[in-house]
Amino acid sequence: MNKGIHTRGYLPHWDFEKSTQAVTFRLADSVPAEALRGWNREIISILDITTREKELHKLIAKYEDGGHGGSVLKIPECAAIIQGKLIEGHPTLYRLIDWCVMPNHVHVLIKLAEKQSLHEIVRLWKGGSSIEINRLLDRTGPLWQREYYDRLVRDMDHLYSCIVYIRNNPVKANYAISRKNGPFPPPERTGKRSAGFSRRV
Repeated sequence: MNKGIHTRGYLPHWDFEKSTQAVTFRLADSVPAEALRGWNREIISILDITTREKELHKLIAKYEDGGHGGSVLKIPECAAIIQGKLIEGHPTLYRLIDWCVMPNHVHVLIKLAEKQSLHEIVRLWKGGSSIEINRLLDRTGPLWQREYYDRLVRDMDHLYSCIVYIRNNPVKANYAISRKNGPFPPPERTGKRSAGFSRRV
């Protein structure tokens, strides 16, 4: 069931049937709670909720691109697991338009199918992948942050901007040398371990 506009914590969510959504979800240790509290104090004076939300997202995005935390998604096998979960839902639950797996977060651009809810889809992505990745790494405990970030795509210009952002993120963070499709270049070409995969359907 779609929840419309709702919140589960520090970010609002837009959950509408057949909507196009840009979603980011992060590993549990990617952004410390203290840093998040500090950023919220910094932007508290911004009165417009949408502007405040965008500013918070910018601060988080800049921090997470530094690869903080365990960054287990830089391990190709872990990146492949979450990529597999994203592909599983296409095209039944959603149309998977674009995606990118970074060392400690994932960007996804989808169009929801009829009678499908964004929060349920994100739950499927995170729940299934956490079990498999924890088993692979012989670890326990939460893998993903409880919250996720989503933006309702308003028009074609916004859609294009989302695609450009997703494809450019690994290049901007120095995990890839170009925006071409497929697995990122190997470590000897980038100076860093592979961040994962980015492909288009």
